[in-house]
Amino acid sequence: MNEKVKAKIDLLTSKPGVYLMKDESGTIIYVGKAKSLIKRVKQYFLRPQEGKVFRMVREIDDFDTIETLNEKEALLLEINLIRKYYPKYNILLKDGKSYPYIALNKKGDPFLKIAYNDKDKNFKYFGPYPNSQACYKTIDLLNKLFPLRKCQHLKTEPCLYYHLGQCLGPCIKKVSEEEYIPLINEINHFLNGDTSKIKEKLKLEMMDASEKLEFEKAKEIKDILDSIEKVVIKQNIQLQDHIDRDVISLSTRDGYYSICIMTYRKGNLLGKDVFIMEEFEDYEEEFIENVFQYYLSHNIPKEIIVSNKEIGEKLSYLLERKVISPTRGVKKDLLLIAYENAKNGLDEHFLTARLEDDTLSLLNELGDLLKIKTPLHIELFDNSHLQGSFPIGAMVVFINGVKVPSEYRKFNIQESSGKDDLKSMEEVIRRRYTRLLIEDKKMPDLIIVDGGENQINVAREVLDNLMLNIPVCGLSKNDKHHTNGLIYNNELHYIDKKSRLFLMLVRMQDEVHRYAITFHKDKRGKGLTSSIYDDIKGIGKKRKESLEKAFPSLDSLKKASLEELSQIVPLEIALKIKEKIK
Repeated sequence: MNEKVKAKIDLLTSKPGVYLMKDESGTIIYVGKAKSLIKRVKQYFLRPQEGKVFRMVREIDDFDTIETLNEKEALLLEINLIRKYYPKYNILLKDGKSYPYIALNKKGDPFLKIAYNDKDKNFKYFGPYPNSQACYKTIDLLNKLFPLRKCQHLKTEPCLYYHLGQCLGPCIKKVSEEEYIPLINEINHFLNGDTSKIKEKLKLEMMDASEKLEFEKAKEIKDILDSIEKVVIKQNIQLQDHIDRDVISLSTRDGYYSICIMTYRKGNLLGKDVFIMEEFEDYEEEFIENVFQYYLSHNIPKEIIVSNKEIGEKLSYLLERKVISPTRGVKKDLLLIAYENAKNGLDEHFLTARLEDDTLSLLNELGDLLKIKTPLHIELFDNSHLQGSFPIGAMVVFINGVKVPSEYRKFNIQESSGKDDLKSMEEVIRRRYTRLLIEDKKMPDLIIVDGGENQINVAREVLDNLMLNIPVCGLSKNDKHHTNGLIYNNELHYIDKKSRLFLMLVRMQDEVHRYAITFHKDKRGKGLTSSIYDDIKGIGKKRKESLEKAFPSLDSLKKASLEELSQIVPLEIALKIKEKIK
């Protein structure tokens, strides 16, 4: 806690209100409400914190408060401010999960697609489904079962699907609405859960193929029947009313509580959200507030089930929805399932917290070894090339000892620098930290480069020119090219190979090396793939770009089926590509 924060806390009153936590750039990172501002704000700095709260408190550089007449006014103000600023630590108000639908167009040649809302009146919607993978599997199955239009844009010549009998060919002939009616009816039945007719039809076809000794065809039909079973969603508790409802439960343990919200739509369990919160004096009020916040960014269902009647009445008033607290029957069973999920979420939280504590102690040990502040944010770099060709750089990020793939970065290095490892390192470091300066982003606590003193000195020189004081170290290797320590400030720090600190550093090193090798392989594959198309007649610039986008590596091109290739280029060109890459 800095002096400014300490002085401002002394000025707080015991009145209700809202507090806005800010980081060193002045960005609001958390908004909360309090019955007593001084009591609530003090808790953040006087009590030992863990996990998310620990990370947030570490970032707090300043705060503002707004006093209100009462708690209800504070709650409403808090909600409005969260919706205005979307602070990163107000997790319950991040954009809610949007469940996918399968959409079937109402006019023109019928085709299926995935949609994340059901607002477009030109489509009929089925779902929602638990995830996009379930949608893709279902659409893929339906495309095999029915001669639907497969291409997003109609072509001027028939595609492979037409030749295989899996499309009626609207690209080359007019298909009447009458021809599509039985097809659409069957799809409607299937997507509404009635698969009996299509299964019966397939079983007859399978038996017929078997009797004719067409065993391959019979096996294909058997695989389709198995796929139908897999895409039909099943659950242990059947709800006959098919209404939309959420089931919400609460579990507490050792100063924390978890909220589990299980989502049922049309009687089907779609998924769950579990949130872990720190428990304060009146955690039931906090629970009500957090559930209310959740529904600011999620659709409110027709019915909500909670375990506590008093909480239910308050939520019903706030949400203007039916909230019930059943004591027996199927709905009570749903509550028990939600409670078990809430409890499991809390157990996982404490397991993760223990792991985080272990990792934090290792980061403290690393900081002590190098005589720097605890490096909670570490960035590691590695470069790769093939005899100077296809040079790349890669960077991975670890925050609190945990890798953060969304922050990873790839660098295409200029060919002129590619043959020189030091020039490559200079280019990558310069580009990375110049961008962070321009975008006013937070700098890391430690940079680890792949290499010895020369690479460290190059990185250090770039940072000095940018007037950045970030510690830079390198992973030292012995004669057998095995990591044995860290080089920092021209000094080699040996680390016990059996120690947990050594294992953590090797894990980080392996991750940046894996990321660099994967990127280099992809880039090399793209270069080789691009040359494959050069002397195939009929592949111009546009087709080449489309092929490279669909199959970015040589490996993905080799794995592509003739059917997949012919969606992008005519069948005869697809055959030429297949022939060339044999």
